[in-house]
Amino acid sequence: MRILAVIRQVLDAEETVRIRSGKIDLNGSKLVVDTMDEYGVEQALRMRDSGTDVEVVALAVGPERNQEALRTVLSMGADRAIHVMTELALDPISLSKVAAQIAQQERIDLIFCGGQQADWDSHALGAATAERLQWPQVTWVSALEVRGQTLTGRHDVDDGSEIFSVQMPAVITTQQGLGEPRYPTVPNIIRAKKKELRIETLDQFHVDLKLNVVGVEVQAKARLHKILDGKDAPAAAVELVDLLRNEARVIA
Repeated sequence: MRILAVIRQVLDAEETVRIRSGKIDLNGSKLVVDTMDEYGVEQALRMRDSGTDVEVVALAVGPERNQEALRTVLSMGADRAIHVMTELALDPISLSKVAAQIAQQERIDLIFCGGQQADWDSHALGAATAERLQWPQVTWVSALEVRGQTLTGRHDVDDGSEIFSVQMPAVITTQQGLGEPRYPTVPNIIRAKKKELRIETLDQFHVDLKLNVVGVEVQAKARLHKILDGKDAPAAAVELVDLLRNEARVIA
């Protein structure tokens, strides 16, 4: 079995977003593998560790700095990596075309990607990739087992969770709870330097770019600095409810 783990390199959650000349400035910022994507990598590695004959291939699309993220995944235990290098900003639909073509070229049986990428705040990548390949997709998976060509597990739905069974090839989108990602060990970090990291160019995938970034801004709301008189608790409670309902509009 061959598994493709699609990863994104994103800003660390503890970093502050900086805007310069209408663009997000990442210079000097700490960048990490998207946590949602790490769950997919971890699940692929656990499937291999269980004794299943699995090759884990990591894919990243983006500028040269993405190779740091791929090296991290290789240090976790992935067998090899593919970097499609581009400075262009790709939306999830455009990226899905690259992921689908790589899956076909590499004869992939199973694709993992994060349920919701941190930089896009989007769920579209897994669904768009599955649509291009005409593969089944299971979203928000929190438990997974493989038995031959059948995947069984649990995923979240609006009213709780469901047990599912699906035949491979398939696309799985991951979430917290699927398995805590392992930390790269020193021996694996050393081994990762010798693993294959193949570099491709975006041109060969004939991506029709749909995204045109015209500007970026960080939204900020001004504080009203309203202080409630705590000496009269019932009156303060009534005033607080009124502010939340009529000014903040966060309750009905």
